[in-house]
Amino acid sequence: MRSIWKGDLSFGLVNVPVKVYSATQSHDRSSHQVDASDGTRIRYRRVREGTDTEVEYGKIANAYESDEGKPVILTKDDLATLPVTRSPEISILEFVPADQVDPIYFDKAYYLEPASKSPKAYTLLAQALESADRLAIAMFTLRSRTRLAALRVIDGVMTLQTLLWPDEVRTPEFGFLDEDVQIRPQELEMASSLIETMATDFDPSQYEDVYETELSKLIEAKAEGGQAFPEPESAPEASDDDVADLLAALRASVKDRAAADEADEAGTGTAAAKAPAKKAPAKKTAAKKTPAKKTAAKKTAAKKTAAKKTAAKKTAAKKSGGTAKSA
Repeated sequence: MRSIWKGDLSFGLVNVPVKVYSATQSHDRSSHQVDASDGTRIRYRRVREGTDTEVEYGKIANAYESDEGKPVILTKDDLATLPVTRSPEISILEFVPADQVDPIYFDKAYYLEPASKSPKAYTLLAQALESADRLAIAMFTLRSRTRLAALRVIDGVMTLQTLLWPDEVRTPEFGFLDEDVQIRPQELEMASSLIETMATDFDPSQYEDVYETELSKLIEAKAEGGQAFPEPESAPEASDDDVADLLAALRASVKDRAAADEADEAGTGTAAAKAPAKKAPAKKTAAKKTPAKKTAAKKTAAKKTAAKKTAAKKTAAKKSGGTAKSA
């Protein structure tokens, strides 16, 4: 890695020389724009509006608007006179509880490396900061811009996380926030249950950028003159009725999640999760045979009843005949 900035980390009367490195990098594939018809590369030129006259980069300035709306042109020399650009120092202002800094303020991360011959002062500050369970709020100047940052320790390395300024975080103004949305206790309990079934420790290594993976497949397939992805079959669109009952959807989600967890614990994986689906036809067949059994039972019972009635009539007839003879 190459350092992008060098200065001092100021902590009270202590100055710790550090080098700053970008902690993140993009894994997006590089590309350039071309004419789709023949692949000729597209170039951009800086030209004066309304003409074809190209302007040199060194002669380009920035135009701002004053509070009254008047255009003001500032050159690079004008911007260089700003006093904030002269400070090569990361000044720690205060230490705050880590949970009081909302992640929405986090911007770009930078690693700090000790720049002195002895890393003792750096290590001492890092260990003290880590044991305090607090974030150090600091200010510094990078690329001619004053930045607010949070200093924290990641894997033994002090990391400077730039923060957005308060007026850069927009206030959410949505109509539903003023509505009195009624949530049933059963719905809240079921939603909480679903969260619990999916609770685990964060492991970023298990995730991947699916877009970049599929883009690579597409590039390789096009390079070989093939087709990376055949046309998928159109799936039926979900209707409002499919998700109308929120409680039923949550209950089904919890049930499916529990079944998947049981399958994983049993070591059968996906196959076990699919097994109940294969048995479904057998259950349907059994359900169809049930009415036939009931019908047969009813017929048998009817025959027995008829036989009993016939026997009773014969007995009554015999008794009647016997009585007449006696008379």
